[in-house]
Amino acid sequence: MKQQINLISSELKYNIEHIKKTLGNSSDIVVRDFQAGKNGEINLGIIYTDGLSDKAFIQDFILETLMVEIRNADLDSNVVNTINMFDVIKSHSLPVGDIEEISEFQKLFLHVLSGDTIILIDGFPKGIALSSRGWADRGVQEPSSQTVVRGPKDGFSETLRTNTALIRRRIKDPNLWLETKQIGKKTQTDVAIMYLKGVVNEKTVTEVQSRLNRINIDAILESGYIEELIQDEVFTPFPTVYNTERPDSVAAAILEGRIAILVDGTPFVLVVPALFVHFFQSSEDYYQRADIATLIRLLRYLALFLSLLTPSAFIAVTTFHQEMLPTQLLISLASQREGVPFPAIVEAMMMELTFEILREAGVRMPRAIGSSISIVGALVIGQAAVEAGIVTATMVIIVSLTAICSFVFPSFNMSIAIRILRFLFMFLAATFGLFGIILGLIVMVLHLNSLRSFGIPYLAPNAPFILQDQKDNIIRMPHWSLFSRPRLINQKDTDREDTPSPKPSS
Repeated sequence: MKQQINLISSELKYNIEHIKKTLGNSSDIVVRDFQAGKNGEINLGIIYTDGLSDKAFIQDFILETLMVEIRNADLDSNVVNTINMFDVIKSHSLPVGDIEEISEFQKLFLHVLSGDTIILIDGFPKGIALSSRGWADRGVQEPSSQTVVRGPKDGFSETLRTNTALIRRRIKDPNLWLETKQIGKKTQTDVAIMYLKGVVNEKTVTEVQSRLNRINIDAILESGYIEELIQDEVFTPFPTVYNTERPDSVAAAILEGRIAILVDGTPFVLVVPALFVHFFQSSEDYYQRADIATLIRLLRYLALFLSLLTPSAFIAVTTFHQEMLPTQLLISLASQREGVPFPAIVEAMMMELTFEILREAGVRMPRAIGSSISIVGALVIGQAAVEAGIVTATMVIIVSLTAICSFVFPSFNMSIAIRILRFLFMFLAATFGLFGIILGLIVMVLHLNSLRSFGIPYLAPNAPFILQDQKDNIIRMPHWSLFSRPRLINQKDTDREDTPSPKPSS
């Protein structure tokens, strides 16, 4: 009997042979056929993937039910022939929560390779998919990339369902909606979007769905694939999609009206829209008092300018604008440079490149010796370079200050953007002096103004200037005054509460 290749056959033997052949008789695919009923009148088969499925669950709730309870139900051959055993097993016999009826091999393979168990019954051209996923999980651990002094210590894991549960644990609202789809022809990776219905901008939701639907790729192995495929602007060093492994940050973003994109297999969740100010805000800002949080934010913006402009400003002043320096300082710098054979730009480039190499080496090396690399770079190479007369001590101080400031940013993506631009500003300073730095700043601000993140101006609420959103911009006002959501991100439900919390009495 000729069967359609994508449809499940009513012949159990054909189905099992087709599954084994398609999967290449892989040793981790468990295929078992057996008989149930009082005299073995019912022929069944189960298929699951060893390592992705919970074997104890399959043994206790699926096999035992099919082989013992149905046998004890005293169904003789006459009864079996007069009832629909498929509906009996599906609706009355299996103590499993998530059950889906399937009729195509494509869905069957997707369920099997996702960790589910498939039950096939001889004589029925369909199967039952049972949720039995139970692969090894790293569990909920403290985030490694975004640590806080005060705040929750739980972080996302590589399992999508664990990540969605961590968000729902914080937002117990029926309007928190979750939509899931598979992306990647080969990997069939689960990608989910999560948002608060009634708070989120529906146009943004539609745009996110449209961009995800346009993705046509073989594999999605990490959320970075999705980020690169849905971002607004390609040719920019600035990130327009925010990523984090902190559930509290994602929950706060959803409550503001933003959308979370979760990808199975990675602990990093994407959040859109992502504006420039978001990359300088940390979840800890809302756990400390408002005055402390404001001071820390001001320090971050100060670190931004120091990390971006300190080397270039030093090059410009020492090369073109020595008259701007006090006499004593100028004499000190001149005496240091007396034996140095290189101009300031070469000196700065050597030190910056050396530090970037040491930074990457410290990241890639095993943790046991990673700190040793930093010590060798900071002490041995820096001190030896000064004593050898290759660089000045002042340049070592400048590069060290720049490096420390680059670690202040809460977002690693923004830190990378500043590192790239720092080299451009150094070349401008060496060529045109302070005029080159001013020109570079003007071009950078114009570029930032041209960026959008899912239709939202990248520099909002500063450009365009939104007065009501300044309460949570550079200055973080007390919680009792944060009664409205960002206006551009959320255009429907802008009030957090109908009756805001009263100001504490003095």
